[in-house]
Amino acid sequence: MSGSPQVRRADKLMTEERARETLERGFCGRLATVGEDGWPYCVPLLYVCMDGEIFVHNTRAKGHLRANVDREPRVCFEIDEAGEVFAYGRFECDSTVEYRSVIVFGRIRVVEDLATRQRFFDALMAKYARKDWERPKGFYPRIDQITLYAIAVERMSGKETPLPAVSQRWPAVDHTKSPNARV
Repeated sequence: MSGSPQVRRADKLMTEERARETLERGFCGRLATVGEDGWPYCVPLLYVCMDGEIFVHNTRAKGHLRANVDREPRVCFEIDEAGEVFAYGRFECDSTVEYRSVIVFGRIRVVEDLATRQRFFDALMAKYARKDWERPKGFYPRIDQITLYAIAVERMSGKETPLPAVSQRWPAVDHTKSPNARV
């Protein structure tokens, strides 16, 4: 994408490989679109990475998401993994969170191909179904009642703040950042 904004906290950037790994193992993603009225719309969805794209599904009924996608294919998709909140300085507000997040910008399209839709559901069940479920596999009686979307990744970035070792956290190390703090 030309004119892409630079990441402000370059010190937190993941490698592309780590960002892809984080994206592939993520649990739930949030898909953001823009409506005809200019308002953003964000919806949480289960997803799988397949063939270099991100696949999500929703109802076949045409609602807010489908109307936005039909009008504008540019989307943003985000996943995150929150960790422990920890102190880095002596004041309560000098705290942060261990995290990993990945943001993808791309273009979305509707996938009608039955074989791809079946592969998506196989991958979705492989990712989310419990291994001890003893139910018929590969049987999707409502496959015609969903819309499958594929997001072609145009730009992706991942950021993270790892949990520092105890010896590198407050009170062992004081990284207080509160301006004009006097205590």
